[in-house]
Amino acid sequence: MIETPNGPVPVVDADSHLLEPADLWTSRVPARFKDKVPHVELNPDTGHHHWRIGDKWIWPVGYFGNAGFAEYPPLFPWEYEDVQLSTYDAQARLKRLDEYGVDIQILYPNIIGFQAPLFFDLGPELSLMCTRAYNDFAMEWCAADPHRLTPIAMLPYWDLEASVAEMERCAALGFRGVLFSNVFERVGLPSYVDPYWDPIYARAQELDMPINFHIGFSTDEASSLLSADAVAAGEKRGIDSRSQKAMWAGLLLLKSCDKLGILLTSDLCARFPRLKLVSIESGFGHIPLFLESLDWHWKSYGVPTTDLLPSEYFKRQCYGTFWFERGTLKLLEQYADNFMFSTDYPHGTSASPGPCSPAVFADTYIKEAFEGIPTDVMTKAIWGNANSLYKFA
Repeated sequence: MIETPNGPVPVVDADSHLLEPADLWTSRVPARFKDKVPHVELNPDTGHHHWRIGDKWIWPVGYFGNAGFAEYPPLFPWEYEDVQLSTYDAQARLKRLDEYGVDIQILYPNIIGFQAPLFFDLGPELSLMCTRAYNDFAMEWCAADPHRLTPIAMLPYWDLEASVAEMERCAALGFRGVLFSNVFERVGLPSYVDPYWDPIYARAQELDMPINFHIGFSTDEASSLLSADAVAAGEKRGIDSRSQKAMWAGLLLLKSCDKLGILLTSDLCARFPRLKLVSIESGFGHIPLFLESLDWHWKSYGVPTTDLLPSEYFKRQCYGTFWFERGTLKLLEQYADNFMFSTDYPHGTSASPGPCSPAVFADTYIKEAFEGIPTDVMTKAIWGNANSLYKFA
């Protein structure tokens, strides 16, 4: 809780992640599928345990667990024993939330979220089985404290009918939102604003289930970790690439405006005026400029096709998250109803204090970064907007 002149306010972390345990899928599918579903094996090239889906090697098991790590990105932990227990253990996560000063945390996947196309390659039966297995696991994991831990459901987006059915099943189980993508073109599917996806959007609107677009979806980055020199070169390799990775991470937030622009210049919001759309890891400070620019050019080109300006659609039904910004928060009052605080725990640039991170505890950040900003604006960012979307209270 954060003490304010109006009383204590809960802190919601609107974006964090689960490190999936090694047996998540193998323990939930028939034995004949265990070599095909995501499972962990010792990789002969690196000498470390990696995830493998079918015949595809991907990340080491500790790759997404940089929180508290003693090396700067792009170096990363390799094994489960190299990461904080709270990355994959629910009881330890609750203790971590207490340490950070977070009351409620919204949880996204890593493997199925960031390598979903490899699940599609497993075929219709097994890919759906794996999706349902993850959702069941996530709900069971959050049962450690269902008020404080809130999972986001994965959809088998490669099958529209199955996606709608899984959304309905997850809504009945108590999920408060679903994970989707805004870069479907990468895997040969229509743009996320195409009417092709309307059955999913229509049912989400009826169920009042927010559609969450995470910045991660599909990447070939894992292949760069599988050569022997990924281990042998060690720290020198990491130091040599730090500046490039820092630039990449910084630009990643700005590039989110591309997908946001596609959304706001389409008629998706007009077709589904009650649908809530969330850009996870969007950042904040660059978006007011982008929306102002978009409105200006919308008028400059005389676009007559919608009732509202792009920024007005954004204000009505779109959301974003931020986790490190300070100076730009002075603009937050312009979009006080649209942004949520997050930590992105336990990823490499998350708001996770450690020997190689400039982060401070969440409650400390909120007290420092929101100094001088109206209490009602802060309250919406750390609690009210997330509560309006995901309905905790």
